[in-house]
Amino acid sequence: MPMVRGCDLPDDLLYDVENNIWYRDNGDGTVTLGMTAVASAMAGPLVAFTPKKTGRSVKAGKSCATVESGKWVGPAKIAFDAEVTEINEDLVGDPKMGATDTYGVGWLVKVRPDDWEGARASLIIGSEVAGPYEAKMAADEFAGCAELA
Repeated sequence: MPMVRGCDLPDDLLYDVENNIWYRDNGDGTVTLGMTAVASAMAGPLVAFTPKKTGRSVKAGKSCATVESGKWVGPAKIAFDAEVTEINEDLVGDPKMGATDTYGVGWLVKVRPDDWEGARASLIIGSEVAGPYEAKMAADEFAGCAELA
């Protein structure tokens, strides 16, 4: 598993580094997405999570959810056109759990991409994400996850 500046980045996932979002192919035409450990560390514990409703279409580069922490409020931007098929109701009820298991119970939404094969081509596989994330953290002047633990 790649680790950059103390941030875990599982190699079985795909990443949109610019927006700090990870993607997991569920093998049934849907994709689960969530905030990376980098995003979670930068934002701090979530205080609110407001996803788009199930059945809503979301365009590439637009928000599939709004996340709020004590430091930040903003969109979780999706990298491709998709329809929301499921929302993490547990996270809606207890947003703080997003920081405890970012890649597990802290997922945000599940979507059905309009063109998953095309979308995959725009994402970075986990085994190749360390370099791009190191560059992004340097540009953002982010010391890393270990500094905030």
